[in-house]
Amino acid sequence: MKRNIKPTAFFCAAVMAAGLLLTGCEGESTAEGLTDDSSTASALEDVVIRNFEMPEVGEKIAVITVKDYGEIKIKLFSDAAEKGVENFIGLADMGYYDELIFHRIIPNFMIQGGDPKGNGTGGKSVWGDSFDGGISEGLYHFSGAVAYANSGSTSTNGSQFYIVNTPEAYLQYTCEELMASDSSYSWPQNVMDMYSEKGGTPFLDGSYTVFGQVFEGLDIVRELGNVETDDNDKPLKQVQMESVRIVEYEG
Repeated sequence: MKRNIKPTAFFCAAVMAAGLLLTGCEGESTAEGLTDDSSTASALEDVVIRNFEMPEVGEKIAVITVKDYGEIKIKLFSDAAEKGVENFIGLADMGYYDELIFHRIIPNFMIQGGDPKGNGTGGKSVWGDSFDGGISEGLYHFSGAVAYANSGSTSTNGSQFYIVNTPEAYLQYTCEELMASDSSYSWPQNVMDMYSEKGGTPFLDGSYTVFGQVFEGLDIVRELGNVETDDNDKPLKQVQMESVRIVEYEG
């Protein structure tokens, strides 16, 4: 059946019960939880937000072609997430992602894919083992952000990635609630304002490597977020990436 998560219920589950959002088999790569170990947690002055910078002509971008849906175009932040982008480009260039599926989709949260096993337990980096992509300065979990799923820390990054999918202005109220819920974790005011405008999942900041941002095709991401899923959040009808290509942006 399709899971419909109401904004308030989804928020409470995320903040009060970390691990409920994306749990699975032992060793499964997920996106979940809160952390108070982020440099963004204590920096209250306004900071530079990189997510919505447009690519320059000639810059490498990623194009995910989803069967029956269309293209999702992603800006890659190689200067802010060097290893994360290198890994994604390397895997894409070798055809690793071609014909893989989005195996986990949760409404008002994210779509996750990049696992050759198709169940959240597989995948590897371009170097063979997992890698540590770290926390990217200036990149946050606004709607459309692209990040690596992991098994508890950024040192367990592999091939699996997720795209944040929430409506715009989704957090206009719950941002304040989030701030009040955990005094050890704070966000700069301009980041909070941007979450209120663009939507997103701020409780994931500081725990995952954000390396890209959808700049075209977010409507497709949101369409995918509405597909019917089973009790494990797996689409009942396969959502397949026909290809993931790295191309030069033509403007």
